[in-house]
Amino acid sequence: MTRPAVEVADIFRDHGAAWREANRGHVSLDQMTVMSAIERCRTAALGGHVARCENDACGHLHIAYNSCRNRHCPKCQAAAAQEWLEKREAELLPVGYFHVVFTLPAPIADIAYQNKRVIYDLLMKASAETMITIAADPKHLGARIGITAVLHTWGSAMTHHPHVHMIVPGGGISPDGSEWIASRKKFLASFRVLSRLFRRLFIEKLVKAHGDGHLNFYGQRASLADRARFNAFLRPLRKVEWYVHVKEPFAGPEAVLAYLSRYTHRVAISNRRLVSADSNHVAFRYKDYNADHAERWKTMKLSTDEFIRRFLSHVLPKGFHRIRHYGLFANGNRADNIARARELLNAQVPAKDNADDDTDAEPDEARALNFPCPCCGGRMIIIEVFAAGMDPKHKPNPEAIDSS
Repeated sequence: MTRPAVEVADIFRDHGAAWREANRGHVSLDQMTVMSAIERCRTAALGGHVARCENDACGHLHIAYNSCRNRHCPKCQAAAAQEWLEKREAELLPVGYFHVVFTLPAPIADIAYQNKRVIYDLLMKASAETMITIAADPKHLGARIGITAVLHTWGSAMTHHPHVHMIVPGGGISPDGSEWIASRKKFLASFRVLSRLFRRLFIEKLVKAHGDGHLNFYGQRASLADRARFNAFLRPLRKVEWYVHVKEPFAGPEAVLAYLSRYTHRVAISNRRLVSADSNHVAFRYKDYNADHAERWKTMKLSTDEFIRRFLSHVLPKGFHRIRHYGLFANGNRADNIARARELLNAQVPAKDNADDDTDAEPDEARALNFPCPCCGGRMIIIEVFAAGMDPKHKPNPEAIDSS
């Protein structure tokens, strides 16, 4: 795999210490943890392993350092996404799926930045409740639906833009469980119906959170701690339409998987969008949605400090679940509900792929890398595992070191 010319890790290693010092007292523990993980990712600081080609005539050595596996690290998401997708693949139903996006208005997004855990949670719960309520109404569908929801907090330029992407099957199970009820081709309800219910549910939950003392306000927003001022702040938001977008339905389960592979484990910016970085600036590609389609991709240049600030503004609170399942897909009864849905749809259970089952693998196979020797095509067998902060005993050529 070709390594990008510049990576987020490079920027953090070169400028992270100075940025932390300049912002001392304003960097959260969660942000510090993410910076440290990304800086150490796939370096000797985390340890690793050495593999050698099994062909004695070749003997090629390859060293790979361990990954940090932090969910905010741009380099660690591909494996996590693949593992998650493999678990979800068997749960997909043979029906069309809709893609729905719920977005918070900008004034709410502003206070969300100071109350991430509370407001992101309300966003996910209110949007899911909106969908489940509309679907249960016989005027729209009259069925129990399943939802997979993913929280994103960024726009293409890494600005703060909290929104939820939802994948929803085109139908659901009847209340008595006796039939599968298919949705209309243009989804369950109009934008206006979804938007207004979402607005009402979210504001109700937000007002309760304020009354229970669960919200914090600082700086220019400090006055919102007062209930009267908070109600005045909400007043105009009760009158505007909140953004809910229903995209064209997916063609089928395969298209859903392709979509999920792009969205579920995405971070604020991928390394492939970075163009350049020096001591003063970072340039990256972003999508301008106000431009014509052919001209949407543009290059933005930010100061290095501002780039780091924007990236870290999207660090989620520790333990916060940004991928959630609701309705039929809620964790408690998901397997039973999916089995019943398949039964009602006369759909077969996908055959389990045992190709990667290593239960009966030979010892050498269990220690083999999943790619061949680049020199002769032989198997690469792990011959050494070294601990964090230690140097390997076997020293391959520098070009054989994998930090990608």
